[in-house]
Amino acid sequence: MKKIEAIIKPFKLEEVKSALAEVGIEGMTVTEVKGFGRQKGHTEIYRGSEYTVDFLPKIKVEVVVGDEHVQPAIDAVLKAAKTGKIGDGKVFVCAVESAIRIRTGEQGDKAV
Repeated sequence: MKKIEAIIKPFKLEEVKSALAEVGIEGMTVTEVKGFGRQKGHTEIYRGSEYTVDFLPKIKVEVVVGDEHVQPAIDAVLKAAKTGKIGDGKVFVCAVESAIRIRTGEQGDKAV
């Protein structure tokens, strides 16, 4: 099993959710986060004063999938989240040692 974490632009959430559903990913966790990468934020003007916004709003989508679903899920996120502009985000893939469904006690791929 693998955990896929995708940091995306907020307006791309529905497209990513739909793309993951199309490849059979049923569950996900979505969190509103703030951060910056190479773009280092941007400058705004408020009441005539210029200030720097370091942390930009992003969405973190987390899914845990069986090994056979990893590449289709990554491809779906990449296709749906891409705008071609700076700040599109990142995808991280980590190994998951185990998963247990609390309600039934199922473990491993059955719990996902």
